[in-house]
Amino acid sequence: MEVSRIRALRGPNLWSRHTAMEAVVRTKGAECAIGALPGFEERLRARFPNIGPMRPIGHEGDISVAHALAFAALDLQAQAGCPVTFSRVTQTVERCVFQVVVEYSEEEVGRLAMEFAERLCRAALDDVPFDLAEALSRLRELDEDVRLGPSTGSIVHAATARGIPFRRLTQGSLVQFG
Repeated sequence: MEVSRIRALRGPNLWSRHTAMEAVVRTKGAECAIGALPGFEERLRARFPNIGPMRPIGHEGDISVAHALAFAALDLQAQAGCPVTFSRVTQTVERCVFQVVVEYSEEEVGRLAMEFAERLCRAALDDVPFDLAEALSRLRELDEDVRLGPSTGSIVHAATARGIPFRRLTQGSLVQFG
Protein backbone atom coordinates (compact mmCIF):
# COMPACT_ATOMS: atom_id res chain seq x y z
CA MET A 1 0.00 0.00 0.00
CA GLU A 2 1.31 3.40 -0.99
CA VAL A 3 -0.41 6.57 0.22
CA SER A 4 0.27 9.67 -1.84
CA ARG A 5 -1.08 13.14 -2.52
CA ILE A 6 -2.72 13.78 0.84
CA ARG A 7 -4.53 17.10 0.77
CA ALA A 8 -6.94 18.96 2.99
CA LEU A 9 -10.33 19.92 1.58
CA ARG A 10 -11.13 22.92 3.77
CA GLY A 11 -14.83 23.29 3.20
CA PRO A 12 -17.68 21.98 1.09
CA ASN A 13 -16.18 19.89 -1.68
CA LEU A 14 -16.91 17.26 -4.30
CA TRP A 15 -17.36 14.56 -1.64
CA SER A 16 -19.30 16.27 1.16
CA ARG A 17 -20.14 19.49 2.92
CA HIS A 18 -17.59 18.62 5.62
CA THR A 19 -13.90 19.39 5.79
CA ALA A 20 -12.00 16.28 4.77
CA MET A 21 -8.60 14.76 4.01
CA GLU A 22 -8.26 13.29 0.53
CA ALA A 23 -5.54 10.78 -0.30
CA VAL A 24 -4.67 8.62 -3.28
CA VAL A 25 -3.94 5.05 -2.21
CA ARG A 26 -2.25 2.57 -4.53
CA THR A 27 -2.63 -1.05 -3.44
CA LYS A 28 -0.68 -4.03 -4.73
CA GLY A 29 -1.88 -7.51 -5.57
CA ALA A 30 -3.94 -9.04 -2.77
CA GLU A 31 -4.31 -5.65 -1.04
CA CYS A 32 -7.03 -4.86 -3.61
CA ALA A 33 -9.33 -7.30 -1.77
CA ILE A 34 -8.72 -7.95 1.93
CA GLY A 35 -10.57 -11.24 1.60
CA ALA A 36 -7.48 -12.45 -0.27
CA LEU A 37 -5.24 -11.45 2.66
CA PRO A 38 -5.54 -14.28 5.19
CA GLY A 39 -5.98 -12.93 8.72
CA PHE A 40 -5.65 -9.24 7.81
CA GLU A 41 -8.95 -8.14 9.32
CA GLU A 42 -8.33 -10.20 12.48
CA ARG A 43 -4.85 -8.68 12.90
CA LEU A 44 -6.26 -5.18 12.33
CA ARG A 45 -8.99 -5.74 14.93
CA ALA A 46 -6.42 -7.17 17.37
CA ARG A 47 -4.48 -3.89 17.12
CA PHE A 48 -7.60 -1.65 17.10
CA PRO A 49 -10.55 -3.49 18.71
CA ASN A 50 -12.93 -0.51 18.49
CA ILE A 51 -12.73 -0.17 14.72
CA GLY A 52 -16.21 -0.27 13.24
CA PRO A 53 -17.61 -2.53 10.54
CA MET A 54 -15.23 -2.91 7.62
CA ARG A 55 -17.91 -3.05 4.93
CA PRO A 56 -19.52 0.24 3.87
CA ILE A 57 -23.32 0.24 3.91
CA GLY A 58 -24.64 -0.76 0.50
CA HIS A 59 -21.20 -1.74 -0.84
CA GLU A 60 -21.17 -4.85 -2.96
CA GLY A 61 -18.04 -6.82 -3.73
CA ASP A 62 -14.60 -6.86 -2.21
CA ILE A 63 -13.17 -4.16 -0.01
CA SER A 64 -9.53 -3.15 -0.19
CA VAL A 65 -6.86 -2.08 2.25
CA ALA A 66 -7.82 1.48 1.21
CA HIS A 67 -11.24 0.92 2.84
CA ALA A 68 -9.50 -0.30 6.01
CA LEU A 69 -7.34 2.85 5.95
CA ALA A 70 -10.42 5.09 5.71
CA PHE A 71 -12.24 3.31 8.54
CA ALA A 72 -9.12 3.37 10.71
CA ALA A 73 -8.52 7.11 10.16
CA LEU A 74 -12.16 7.93 10.90
CA ASP A 75 -12.39 5.70 13.97
CA LEU A 76 -9.04 6.90 15.38
CA GLN A 77 -10.36 10.47 15.28
CA ALA A 78 -13.69 9.42 16.81
CA GLN A 79 -11.90 7.56 19.63
CA ALA A 80 -9.82 10.69 20.25
CA GLY A 81 -13.03 12.70 20.76
CA CYS A 82 -13.41 14.36 17.35
CA PRO A 83 -17.00 14.64 16.05
CA VAL A 84 -16.44 12.95 12.67
CA THR A 85 -18.70 10.53 10.79
CA PHE A 86 -17.96 10.70 7.06
CA SER A 87 -15.57 8.68 4.94
CA ARG A 88 -15.64 7.51 1.35
CA VAL A 89 -13.45 5.30 -0.81
CA THR A 90 -13.75 5.37 -4.59
CA GLN A 91 -11.78 3.34 -7.07
CA THR A 92 -10.18 5.40 -9.82
CA VAL A 93 -10.05 4.36 -13.47
CA GLU A 94 -6.70 2.76 -12.70
CA ARG A 95 -6.96 -0.73 -11.19
CA CYS A 96 -6.17 -0.96 -7.45
CA VAL A 97 -5.85 2.83 -7.08
CA PHE A 98 -8.37 4.49 -4.76
CA GLN A 99 -9.32 7.97 -3.61
CA VAL A 100 -9.80 7.91 0.15
CA VAL A 101 -11.72 10.78 1.76
CA VAL A 102 -12.03 11.09 5.54
CA GLU A 103 -13.76 13.90 7.43
CA TYR A 104 -11.79 15.88 10.00
CA SER A 105 -12.74 18.50 12.57
CA GLU A 106 -9.21 19.95 12.88
CA GLU A 107 -6.81 19.68 9.94
CA GLU A 108 -3.71 18.80 11.98
CA VAL A 109 -5.62 16.05 13.79
CA GLY A 110 -6.94 14.71 10.47
CA ARG A 111 -3.44 14.56 9.00
CA LEU A 112 -2.05 12.79 12.05
CA ALA A 113 -4.99 10.35 12.04
CA MET A 114 -4.27 9.48 8.39
CA GLU A 115 -0.62 8.90 9.28
CA PHE A 116 -1.54 6.65 12.23
CA ALA A 117 -4.13 4.80 10.14
CA GLU A 118 -1.47 4.08 7.53
CA ARG A 119 0.89 2.80 10.24
CA LEU A 120 -1.91 0.68 11.71
CA CYS A 121 -2.74 -0.92 8.36
CA ARG A 122 0.95 -1.56 7.65
CA ALA A 123 1.31 -3.14 11.10
CA ALA A 124 -1.63 -5.44 10.35
CA LEU A 125 -0.23 -6.28 6.91
CA ASP A 126 3.27 -7.01 8.26
CA ASP A 127 2.01 -8.58 11.52
CA VAL A 128 4.02 -6.21 13.74
CA PRO A 129 2.83 -4.39 16.90
CA PHE A 130 1.09 -1.01 16.88
CA ASP A 131 0.85 1.21 19.98
CA LEU A 132 -2.81 2.23 19.90
CA ALA A 133 -2.77 3.90 23.33
CA GLU A 134 0.10 6.19 22.28
CA ALA A 135 -1.61 7.06 18.98
CA LEU A 136 -4.91 7.93 20.68
CA SER A 137 -3.10 9.91 23.38
CA ARG A 138 -1.26 11.99 20.78
CA LEU A 139 -4.46 12.57 18.79
CA ARG A 140 -6.39 13.67 21.91
CA GLU A 141 -3.59 15.97 23.00
CA LEU A 142 -3.29 17.55 19.56
CA ASP A 143 -7.07 17.98 19.30
CA GLU A 144 -7.16 19.77 22.66
CA ASP A 145 -4.30 22.03 21.60
CA VAL A 146 -5.68 23.11 18.22
CA ARG A 147 -9.47 23.14 18.48
CA LEU A 148 -11.36 26.35 19.09
CA GLY A 149 -12.23 27.32 22.63
CA PRO A 150 -15.75 26.83 24.00
CA SER A 151 -17.12 30.31 23.22
CA THR A 152 -15.61 30.66 19.73
CA GLY A 153 -16.41 27.02 19.01
CA SER A 154 -20.09 27.51 19.83
CA ILE A 155 -20.27 30.64 17.64
CA VAL A 156 -18.67 28.75 14.74
CA HIS A 157 -21.01 25.79 15.31
CA ALA A 158 -24.06 28.08 15.21
CA ALA A 159 -22.81 29.75 12.02
CA THR A 160 -22.20 26.44 10.24
CA ALA A 161 -25.64 25.20 11.31
CA ARG A 162 -27.06 28.21 9.45
CA GLY A 163 -24.93 27.57 6.38
CA ILE A 164 -22.51 30.42 7.02
CA PRO A 165 -19.00 29.44 5.95
CA PHE A 166 -16.03 30.26 8.15
CA ARG A 167 -12.29 30.23 7.89
CA ARG A 168 -9.85 30.05 10.76
CA LEU A 169 -7.28 32.82 10.35
CA THR A 170 -4.81 31.97 13.13
CA GLN A 171 -3.89 29.10 15.41
CA GLY A 172 -5.82 30.96 18.10
CA SER A 173 -9.51 31.83 18.05
CA LEU A 174 -9.58 34.36 15.21
CA VAL A 175 -12.12 33.28 12.57
CA GLN A 176 -13.65 34.94 9.51
CA PHE A 177 -17.29 34.38 8.54
CA GLY A 178 -18.93 34.69 5.16
